[in-house]
Parts: sequence; C-alpha cells; structure tokens
Amino acid sequence: MDGILIVDKPVGWTSHDVVARVRRLLKTKRVGHTGTLDPFATGVLIVLVGRATRLAQFLVNSEKEYEAVIRFGYTTDTGDGTGERLKTTPFVKAWSEDEIERALAGLRGRIEQVPPMYSAKKVKGQKLYELARRGEEIERQPIPIHIYELEAQTSNGTLLQTNTDGTIDLNARVRCSAGTYVRVLAEMTGERLGAGAHLAHLRRTRAGSFRIEDAVTLDELQKIVEADDTERIIISSDAALSHMPFVHLTAGQTR
Repeated sequence: MDGILIVDKPVGWTSHDVVARVRRLLKTKRVGHTGTLDPFATGVLIVLVGRATRLAQFLVNSEKEYEAVIRFGYTTDTGDGTGERLKTTPFVKAWSEDEIERALAGLRGRIEQVPPMYSAKKVKGQKLYELARRGEEIERQPIPIHIYELEAQTSNGTLLQTNTDGTIDLNARVRCSAGTYVRVLAEMTGERLGAGAHLAHLRRTRAGSFRIEDAVTLDELQKIVEADDTERIIISSDAALSHMPFVHLTAGQTR
C-alpha cells in the first residue's frame, strides 16, 4: 500500500505513537510522518505509507493553521499546560479589544523565535528536550518564521474568558510557516500584554492542502481497516503533490 493518510492525532499521543499504530493496523513497516505535533496537541498529522515516505521532503515545509488557547496568568517550563509553573502574574488585566489587537499585530509578518528547550529540534546532534529533561539549558539561535494570520476569536460572545483560578483565556487562530512554535507565540503574546502566558490548547486544522475535515481518528481508521475499505481514505502521491509545479518529460529525457 502506498499513499498518504491524514490522521486526527489524539491528545497525549506523540507523532511516533501514531506512526507505530498505523504500522500495526496496516501491517507495514514503511510508515512515517512529515513533522512532529506536540503530544498535548491534536489535529492534522500527515502520515506517509509505503513509497510515499519518499515525499516527506516535499511536504515537511508546508504552511500550517491552528486553533489555539493562550492562557494568561503564569508561564511554564515547557510553554504549555503540561509543564511546571514558573513566573506567576499576580494580577491579570482584562485588556480591551484594541490592546489585544495591537499585541497580536506586532507578531504578524516576518519575526524570529528562539526554539524552546522542550522541543525536538537538534543542536549539535542532540534533541533539545533530552537536554531539558536532564536539567540542562543551552544557547539557541533565533530562527526566522512568518506569521501570516494571528486573529483573536470570540467564545460565547466574549473575547476573554476568566477561569476559576483567576487566569484568563484568549482563543486565537494562527496561520504560519513551517517551523513556528505556537507555544513560543503564546509566550510572546503574554510579554506584549505584560502578563505571563502559556499555550493551554492547540489543534492543527490544516497542513499544506490537507485539512482536519480530511482526517480520520485512529478508532475510525481501525474500523475502516477491519472493513477492508482502506483505499477509500488513502490519498495518492500524485494527488498529494498536485499543488506543486511540474514538468512533462519525453521518454528520451528520462534516460
């Protein structure tokens, strides 16, 4: 079997966990993915099967879209809700819509981010999260990224939601280049508003041309495999690369 599966990654699973499950379900070893999605996050994970694993280099740098919840009130060592609390903001202000827009506007366009220690990025051959788990921190160089869209979203008719512990949540939609750490973007938003912040929720809704509407859950995938209907959800390599420019070659030119 060759092609691409769009999986809705469940919370708590690593991208490698999903690949391992797909290998077992499809009974094939040639399975990979096009980019890590943090364990606490959910949503679109592009899974490559069979000969389609060779397409990773063409899909890994695709644009991404996310639904995020930024929580103001404290920072964490991981930048998300799974980490240990660090700096706490004693009082979190209920900002105006204009103040929020100014903060977000300053993060749109071409900016730089310093990769977090709790990330899969390698520095001198070592994954940063492996160093972080040993209590080590090293200098990281900022990387250029592009935030195409960063918009606040209302929930139940309001822009900010106050939690029982005094923290405040802001829902946001992000469209960004590959390599963007939305956790760091949440922290940067907090800095611009004068409050510690971390990422409380993250859902990837699009990666390149693949949307969450195209995705199947692992439970759905199991039922589809059991029904021997897998071909229905496999995307061909040609279809996956249809957004890319192509050149027609004659038989002689391919020699």
